[in-house]
Amino acid sequence: MALKATIFKVDLQLTDMDRHYYENHLLTIARHPSETDERMMVRLLAFALNASENLEFTKGLSADDEPSIWQKSLSNELEIWIDVGLPDEKNIRKASNRADQVMIYSYGGNAADIWWNQIQTKLTRFNNVTVINLPEADTQALAQLTTRTMQLNCTIQDGQVWISDDSHTQEITPILLK
Repeated sequence: MALKATIFKVDLQLTDMDRHYYENHLLTIARHPSETDERMMVRLLAFALNASENLEFTKGLSADDEPSIWQKSLSNELEIWIDVGLPDEKNIRKASNRADQVMIYSYGGNAADIWWNQIQTKLTRFNNVTVINLPEADTQALAQLTTRTMQLNCTIQDGQVWISDDSHTQEITPILLK
């Protein structure tokens, strides 16, 4: 019998002073059985960093040809493709051809560093690809905020991110690689 996704409900109060975006998002996140709390929370962070009314979570790990998050235009064209993790060059090339903008949020400490060293020269030809690395200590601490029902406040200012619940605040420093 196949395991089913675990459903998480998130009330995300977002204050993005860098983009002048202030909104409350009520989100339902399906965590694939093979997905960790850390990866799911990185997806949530990627959503917060790119939030708009048309941004949405996809089937993610359940679908090979979809990113973690995307934004489509009213005519169903892919505007933003957001991937979480360490995608290979083939998937990045495919995403670059399909979407106007591609965002990759890498995480995982040494594994992310090795991945970046192997792929960075291959990505120079893709003008619509942005790569952001999230420090391992930050993403692991972010995973500690995970509960089935979350009320989170997210503040973004000067490239810094603070995510907090009722009792904890986690500062995250995204590092722009490309």
